[in-house]
Amino acid sequence: MTTTTSTAVELQHFIAGTWHDGSGSAFSSVNPARPSETVAHGLQAGAADVDHAMRSAVAAKHGWAHTPPHERGAVLLRTAAILEEHAPAWGRELAREEGKTLAEGQGEVLRAAQIFRYYGNDGDREAGGIYSSPRRGEKILVTRKPLGVVGVVTPFNFPIAIPAWKLAPALAYGNTVVWKPASTVPLLAVRLAQAMEQAGLPSGVLSLLIGPGPLGTALVEHAALDGLSFTGSTGVGRSLAAAAAGRGVPIQAEMGGKNAAIVLADADLELAAEQVMLGAFRSSGQKCTATSRLIVADGVADEFLTMLRDRAEALVVGEPTDHATHMGPVINGGAQASIQSGIHRALAQGASLLTGGLPYTDTARSTGYFVAPTILELPASGQADVWREELFGPVLAVRRASSAAAAFDLANDSEFGLSAALFTQDLTLALEGMEELDVGILHVNSESAGADPHVPFGGVKKSGYGPKEQGQSAKEFYSHTTTVYLRGGQAHRG
Repeated sequence: MTTTTSTAVELQHFIAGTWHDGSGSAFSSVNPARPSETVAHGLQAGAADVDHAMRSAVAAKHGWAHTPPHERGAVLLRTAAILEEHAPAWGRELAREEGKTLAEGQGEVLRAAQIFRYYGNDGDREAGGIYSSPRRGEKILVTRKPLGVVGVVTPFNFPIAIPAWKLAPALAYGNTVVWKPASTVPLLAVRLAQAMEQAGLPSGVLSLLIGPGPLGTALVEHAALDGLSFTGSTGVGRSLAAAAAGRGVPIQAEMGGKNAAIVLADADLELAAEQVMLGAFRSSGQKCTATSRLIVADGVADEFLTMLRDRAEALVVGEPTDHATHMGPVINGGAQASIQSGIHRALAQGASLLTGGLPYTDTARSTGYFVAPTILELPASGQADVWREELFGPVLAVRRASSAAAAFDLANDSEFGLSAALFTQDLTLALEGMEELDVGILHVNSESAGADPHVPFGGVKKSGYGPKEQGQSAKEFYSHTTTVYLRGGQAHRG
């Protein structure tokens, strides 16, 4: 499995420290900018592969849990170095397979390296705590142990960064992992597994299984599973959470988002227009933290929407590996059709089209899975599905607000609560927004997307289930505490 950017890569699964052909049916991933071009292909994993991977994880878990944290961290640090070395080549492969621009693809590989470096240094951080005891001669210690065998299920939209922020802490805290990535973007998953193999990860500590959605269910139903971390659609997340709960298996799930950007009357409009544009259209809107709703104050709405429309129309949409491109295609034909259907439904429900919305007709883009950057203004009254349903594409729904309080109410008008952006130069309004906006992540004067590895990531309401990800919050899921009452015998003084 050598690195290549011009021919289809043959894919295998990584189980018990070796690479295997799958036992399932044939599959392939294609370039969404040129769907006739196959990027990678292989045989899917089957039920026998799941059992093989789980048994190897069980066999390896005691040894890995008892490996000193600094030794585990050294493997992660070597992984980070390998990712940094291969970022140009693997970032280009990411752009071909998933449709991000070349800069975004290379940046994502480097972000994965940053995450592995953060958790690779975890051995230098606090590992537990000591409490005073009400009894003489005793101390109370709180220590941590890994869960054991963890299943990881990751989505297509960040094919190496999201796996990194699950795998790195899971491994740093001493767990073994069986990982099922999205089958639409398997090549970058293979590259990450290759990096960890090259870094010296012991046999059985990580297994990679590529296959369809039911593989995730097979993981949840396996008797050896001790925990599951999932990122993906709300429907699948709820199904897996229900299955895990039925077996008493802890689950961490990051699901849907319908994130709002609020532009108040006192905002720096140039800054806000640039940041809202980036939040809505970077990565073709295929981010759980993407800006998909915009709430703008009445007094500046006309001026701001003109600025935003001009920026959207100036975006270069096309071949993602071209350095001049600002936005590539969406992941596949099904996503493209669903997004276009959502736009048509919004127009039928009374939305006004400010820009975009129509399929491309030129030869270069009409054969790929491209969707134009689209801005829809919704009427003040009435309901529109696009305000509540996640299209997961470059579509921004706009409403006007008469006051800051009305804007906050509109932002909270969602079953989701992942991220939001607030644009204001008024400290009082920023503080009010911190109190009123019911989200897991709030950006003040920056786009709604973006996450750093050293701070918690995750949503509230129906966007998230279980402990937050990243930072030291990851420890709350990937390990459990043991409270130790430590008392010696009779003290002897010589």
